[in-house]
Amino acid sequence: MDIKTLRYFVTVADQLSYSKAAQLLHISQPSLSNAIKNLELEVGSPLLERNTRNVELTDAGKILYKKAVALLSQMNILKKEMDEVKLSGSGVLHIGMIESIKHWLPKVLREYHERFPSINIKLMEVLSGKDVKDSLRNYSSHLIITNQYVFEEDIESYPLYHERLVLVLPKDHPLSEKDSIAVKELENEPFIICTEGFQTREDILEAFRLEQATPKLKYEIERFETALSLVRENLGITIIPENYLFGPKDESVIWKTLDSPALERTVYVTYLKSRYLAPAIQTFIEDVRRYFG
Repeated sequence: MDIKTLRYFVTVADQLSYSKAAQLLHISQPSLSNAIKNLELEVGSPLLERNTRNVELTDAGKILYKKAVALLSQMNILKKEMDEVKLSGSGVLHIGMIESIKHWLPKVLREYHERFPSINIKLMEVLSGKDVKDSLRNYSSHLIITNQYVFEEDIESYPLYHERLVLVLPKDHPLSEKDSIAVKELENEPFIICTEGFQTREDILEAFRLEQATPKLKYEIERFETALSLVRENLGITIIPENYLFGPKDESVIWKTLDSPALERTVYVTYLKSRYLAPAIQTFIEDVRRYFG
């Protein structure tokens, strides 16, 4: 029983079709069928039931499939770690991120590039708490800069800085003239909020709960860019991190601070404790921490 044959078996089980699996594996269908037959002989039990329409897993096949998927995943992780042992001045650094770090991340990357010019950087948005944990544990990201409260035994979460969540209004909104705005005053406004699973959403709802108020949720979004575009069209109001608003001034909206302990969050750099991180990757993490020194 070798890794290649297990990969063949898992692919057939995923596709429930020998012909589709053979195309994905770039081998002939007879070769694939023979490999599965030999695996069944080795196991001593049928693994796949074949009929004129489709392919189904037997009870033995279901057990082997579950174990094989886990084993192949571990082998893939092992290969990545062995590749990264060699990574010192070349390769790819995978960084998960939230939107609001756009004002400072390029500064860190510019200095990092001067020392590691051959490292390629892959930036990807990783937003919800589940996505953060999955991305780290699946080795999709080397590190993630996030506002999610991720406190797990296998994940390191190092706090970088705090930032406020601020109210964003259309420039002609009646509340725009007020110096001080209470969360309670927002209760009847059409509200734009992040979808479920996002920490920012929980922070905002907690701010309303503390004031015994209920927001009138009108739009649910995943990106702050979308929230701002809706505010510009006078379709509602929103609360987003103040750092996201840094940069060229947007004359079509204004933002105000709100007095609520819930409307402040911590941004962390997170990474998997047990994963081997090559020197070039460790250096970037140190650069990020030193930037907020």
